[in-house]
Amino acid sequence: MTAGRGVSVSGPTRLDLVLYAVVRGLVHGFARLLWRVRVEGAERLPATGSYVLAPVHRSNVDTIVAACVTRRRLRFMGKHTMWKWRLPGRFFTALGGFPVRRGTADREALRTCVEVIETGEPLVLFPEGTRREGPVVDGLFDGAAYLAARTGVPIVPVGIGGSAAAMPRGARFVHPARIHVIVGEPMLPEGAGDTGRVPRRAVRELTEQLEKELQRLFDEAEQKSARR
Repeated sequence: MTAGRGVSVSGPTRLDLVLYAVVRGLVHGFARLLWRVRVEGAERLPATGSYVLAPVHRSNVDTIVAACVTRRRLRFMGKHTMWKWRLPGRFFTALGGFPVRRGTADREALRTCVEVIETGEPLVLFPEGTRREGPVVDGLFDGAAYLAARTGVPIVPVGIGGSAAAMPRGARFVHPARIHVIVGEPMLPEGAGDTGRVPRRAVRELTEQLEKELQRLFDEAEQKSARR
């Protein structure tokens, strides 16, 4: 299975897992030291198998913060040009990244995500699509719900509070802050994983439920990060 310029999105090698564990340990230590990251509800994450981790997105550091919720290797989308050179591309792949061509049809990106899910690893997908500002979670894309319905894996909503202060829009460097992360209950649409056409109604309903749950988790995470 391949994506982008023929880069494999197959399951991890032993070397991939070792490299990921080392880098994640460094990142987690950095996040705990600078941002005092606390994760609440990590026990709700499935211990095995694929799922879609769906965090709110208010800062460029959210990807780093997402990696703190579990020791399992998470898979992230990356711009395909990051894999232009073999050695850096191999490094990004080992860290869970996989290439997607920006500007191409969403269906191509979704097909790549399906391939990643089929490897049995968790996939990180920001349902807001891009970094947003402000306290309101709305205008979610249907990608996360579609993937859940298409593959039969759960969506796990995640509220991240305080990350906007850690690296505000336009900032070149990170700042000390308090970040609080709340992992919500896994969500599945009706008929998830059934063969045949994915019901549009089920996808839309799950997206609406996800939006409400992300808003609740985001509000709570923001309040708890401010109180610490």
